[in-house]
Amino acid sequence: MKSCLIVDDSRVIRKVSRHILETLGFGVVEAEHGQEALEKCSEAMPDVILLDWNMPVMSGIEFINQLRARPGGGEPKVVFCTTENDVAHIREAIDAGADEYVMKPFDHETLQIKLQLVGCA
Repeated sequence: MKSCLIVDDSRVIRKVSRHILETLGFGVVEAEHGQEALEKCSEAMPDVILLDWNMPVMSGIEFINQLRARPGGGEPKVVFCTTENDVAHIREAIDAGADEYVMKPFDHETLQIKLQLVGCA
């Protein structure tokens, strides 16, 4: 079973994302911010990470920069899930090591397509 770490400060987004991912056959772990997500990655590196941009404690960009610098941190596919939709934000996410980008709110079909694009569905 593939594993997914959902990193989002919104409980509602985590709940909706978890439901979609579980119907796609993923095991799911959640984190409320980037620092907690790094701790979860230290315990077990997930196959894919759904990552919010704006969070307290540690932002999505800070998280991905630290993740990619760690041993094994280049392995997980990272999909930014955010309301930031301008080209500068998308470029910054990709430059930091994101594999794909999805706009909130997203639905089952959209997330499934993005996961297929990164080879995780």
